Amino acid sequence: MSARTGGQLLVDRLVAHGVDTIFCVPGESYLAALDALHDAPITLITTRHEAGAATMAEAYGKLTGRPGVCFVTRGPGATHASVGVHTARQDSTPMVLLVGQVEYVHRGREAFQEVDFEEMFRPLAKWVGEAAAAAHVPRLLDEAFVAASSGRRGPAVMSLPEDVLYATTQAEPGSLPAWPDPAAPSAEDLAATRSLLAAASRPLALIGGGGWTEEAGGDVIAWAEANRVPLITSFRRQDYVDNTSRAYCGYAGVGVDPAVASRLRGADWLLALGARLDDPTTSGYTLVEAPEPSQTLVHVHSDPAELGRVFRVDVGIVSDSPEFTRALAKLEPVESSGWAQWADEARKDWLAGLTTPPAPGRIDLGVVVRWLADRLPDDSVIANGAGNFAIWPNRLYTFKRFRTQLAPTSGAMGYGLPAALAAKLVRPESVVVCFAGDGDFLMSGQELATAMRYGLPVIVLVINNGMLGTIRMHQERAYPGRVVGTDLTNPDFAAYAHAFGARGEAIESTDQFEPAFERALAADVPTVLDLRVDPEALTLRQSLSAVREAARASAGR
Repeated sequence: MSARTGGQLLVDRLVAHGVDTIFCVPGESYLAALDALHDAPITLITTRHEAGAATMAEAYGKLTGRPGVCFVTRGPGATHASVGVHTARQDSTPMVLLVGQVEYVHRGREAFQEVDFEEMFRPLAKWVGEAAAAAHVPRLLDEAFVAASSGRRGPAVMSLPEDVLYATTQAEPGSLPAWPDPAAPSAEDLAATRSLLAAASRPLALIGGGGWTEEAGGDVIAWAEANRVPLITSFRRQDYVDNTSRAYCGYAGVGVDPAVASRLRGADWLLALGARLDDPTTSGYTLVEAPEPSQTLVHVHSDPAELGRVFRVDVGIVSDSPEFTRALAKLEPVESSGWAQWADEARKDWLAGLTTPPAPGRIDLGVVVRWLADRLPDDSVIANGAGNFAIWPNRLYTFKRFRTQLAPTSGAMGYGLPAALAAKLVRPESVVVCFAGDGDFLMSGQELATAMRYGLPVIVLVINNGMLGTIRMHQERAYPGRVVGTDLTNPDFAAYAHAFGARGEAIESTDQFEPAFERALAADVPTVLDLRVDPEALTLRQSLSAVREAARASAGR
């Protein structure tokens, strides 16, 4: 083998792992790798902020099931990208972050922009490593990909010192590693699951986590329908199953429908499949109480360390979700007449929740979202960041296809637009719509430049109410009427879009939305629709004034 630089070995190995896209903000610390990418069959997407690059890589991992790859430079570049790493960790998304590092010979001197990335990323990532020599690069990259893609999926971080990338070696990289077999349930696991279900009177299945496939969603729906078990998803995983199935009954998470919360709390048998039963899904560990749940708990997860970590389990099963659902769908159904009414009522409650009371002001987001649910093709992708605005698409949109929802369970603001751009790259034929709050949007709005550069005609709906709505809601509940720090002064978002060469329109009333959206669909450039929503429209069913008055009444003021 002829001598290869560490940068060339890195790119060769990325190609061998099937990487076709990398998201980055270039830095001088990894110029040798950038040069190797010049002749590689990899699309390099240069973003305008490292947080945007890392979020795009995380969204790519969600959409494809393969690790999304992000490349950033040392110091500020890596710390900016840590937002995406945290999202990948909490969302169980396969991702590999490559970080250009100071020269290896200078490590430990607090050189320019030096950070110890093994220390920094250890709490956030599944795996962190640093190459000490060019010959080590292929092996360490293999370890990163295996860690990101097996067991509980998640982020891996690889530090690449600048001198290692420039150095040459004639060492052979070796063959690709053998992938670990996915964990599968035993016959005893399945028998125990079925036996406990047969003894239940109010069963419920809750699915979530990472590592899912379209086939797994179909299998779990087939099992739930055959056994008449109501099925809900964990926070921001609604697209795992077809919401039109008679088994689907909503999601548990921020903005949970009270009927779903009541059903989860009142279940006597709970199958938690793939989901960690995290804080948002359990409403602060109250719907499923920690450490002693009131439900008989069958917990299936790919990470054995997760089983019993927060909740006592009656049956704990180490299994990847697709392996478990494949086996589950083959089990003979149990007698379900005893809970048929429970299942019917769960579905009726979810359908009833799709109708909301009229909203304050001239724009009714409930009407907007339900119109979109009827108008958009089934393969359309809905992306959103974090904020109260996200309750409307999360609660009212009907997801029919796998991987048509991109939303951070980590609650990362600024997620929506970068995620939407990744979706348009992966699925250029699909309509991609981003919901963003006014505070949320300006955390990544500069990525409109990325959208223009790469020709990605996404549609952004800015829910503009002039405040940080979620924080204002909590503020009013805790300190009614004492508003500090949560009001916003916004730009003209339509003019902001025009400055990038994109389209922009201001929407003042519900009846203006439909024709404006149709114009956006017909456009070949990104469009920003500025929906000027009344600040009183704080949640689906409660106004800002109502929240304030309820808090005052509770406090006796």
